[in-house]
Amino acid sequence: MPPALDAVELPRRAGLSVDDSGRAVRVDPPLPKATTRGIEAMSRRQPKPRRAVPSRKRPGPAAALRQALARRKKAELVDVLVELAEGDRGVLRQLTARFDVAPAPDELVAATRRAIADATDFDERDINRNFDYDDEAYGEVKRNLGRLIASGQLRLAMPLALDLMKRGSYQVEMSDEGLMTEDIEGCLGVVIEAVTKCDLPADEILALCSAMLATDRLGFIAREPLEALRRRAQAARAR
Repeated sequence: MPPALDAVELPRRAGLSVDDSGRAVRVDPPLPKATTRGIEAMSRRQPKPRRAVPSRKRPGPAAALRQALARRKKAELVDVLVELAEGDRGVLRQLTARFDVAPAPDELVAATRRAIADATDFDERDINRNFDYDDEAYGEVKRNLGRLIASGQLRLAMPLALDLMKRGSYQVEMSDEGLMTEDIEGCLGVVIEAVTKCDLPADEILALCSAMLATDRLGFIAREPLEALRRRAQAARAR
């Protein structure tokens, strides 16, 4: 016969334990180390984020217009664009820049004068405010001045720069903070740089600098480069 088990040995062999009241309670055996490490790793694992299902892009507001235009003939589309450009100088400006249109010098001068008028325009009811202005028109002025100079028409660009100084300085004076000053100086800088590198007579350069400095109603627009150009011309004339 196997030996009888006492009250202490019985729970130890059967996976039981004795609590404080003397009752036998079951005790689970300790888990192996490998199993413990696996459970800890699973608890540290972050759940994978769900991938967002890409939503279908809705057609833009111009989608129907694109489809309608695609069914038209090229000549009809050209007529429509020209008609829109003739009725709106802003559209004309955008199309001219988009398709790099290079008009004849006299047409370019006329277009630049119109752009100067548009760029420097403002509502007198907004005096002493930071009113809106047409920065795209300033972009056209700068672009056209560069085109005139590149085509050898610097002398045509010089009076345009003088006109811009007159109108632009007045616009700055009538505004609050003169936010368009940088645009004006950017346009004038194209002409000033070209005159600095040109071989025009010193007297002609001096006349331009003096006129532009005198026309500036505020006395600071592009003043430094103009004064430097004037000193250079004076030194050239003194030789």
